[in-house]
Amino acid sequence: PEVVNGRTHKATVVDLSPWVEYEFRVVASNSVGIGEPSRPSALLKTKAAVPVVAPTNVSGGGGSRSELVVTWEPVPEELQNGEGFGYIIMFRPLGSTTWTKAVVASVEANKYVYRNESITPLSPFEVKVGVYNDEGEGTLSSISIVYSGEDEPQIAPAGASALSISAAEVEVSWQPIAWNRHTGRVLGYEVR
Repeated sequence: PEVVNGRTHKATVVDLSPWVEYEFRVVASNSVGIGEPSRPSALLKTKAAVPVVAPTNVSGGGGSRSELVVTWEPVPEELQNGEGFGYIIMFRPLGSTTWTKAVVASVEANKYVYRNESITPLSPFEVKVGVYNDEGEGTLSSISIVYSGEDEPQIAPAGASALSISAAEVEVSWQPIAWNRHTGRVLGYEVR
């Protein structure tokens, strides 16, 4: 705090956060030292402002076929800067020039799911998430690449063969399915 001249009876406090409650105390000082602080003032809330902090850890992926799942870290209440806070989700297929915009009007939200039958499995999307409140739209995050949901594998393993090892054991082998956008990631095989 800046020391105010002894003949001055008011001061302007700067660099406060918007839409936050503050209380103030005044302390008198002289060459001998500092006295006791005054009783606290009544709580005073600063005016609202457009939010300036974008969500962090924007990512996503997973979900079902024909879904794009976007996730982010929610913005803490002290950085929301006003009432009517929510999130703006912007996304487009990688290489496209047109953004699709969605709004999530929930302070606690940390996820958005876009469903569209025309989405190809494991398609890359450019995604950014922003914030807004009653004062207006704020900052957008930097762009993240998020992949749409996978489909179940469309190809069966080939070259299945079985070899008898003993009276109680059989070894089964097959050729692995190569990864591509249409088969998705093969997490395991089921032997029947």
